Amino acid sequence: MTMELERNLGEQPVARVMADNALVARDLVAISTEHLTFKMVARACKGRRLTPNIKSKMRAAVNKATAKTYAMEDLFTY
Repeated sequence: MTMELERNLGEQPVARVMADNALVARDLVAISTEHLTFKMVARACKGRRLTPNIKSKMRAAVNKATAKTYAMEDLFTY
């Protein structure tokens, strides 16, 4: 019997942070100096489980776009 890892975790706090700061995926993709795609941003907001590398790219882009410093725990619940 194999335990299946839950991949869909519901809307994440990063979606609320983006909405509160009037940010859309285009803003994060444009401001990111790392390779961040629209699909990565959409998956992050919807709560699809991401790799630690993609989570760090998202955090860097959100921090740069908002000029604030968010911890990983502020953006993701997992």
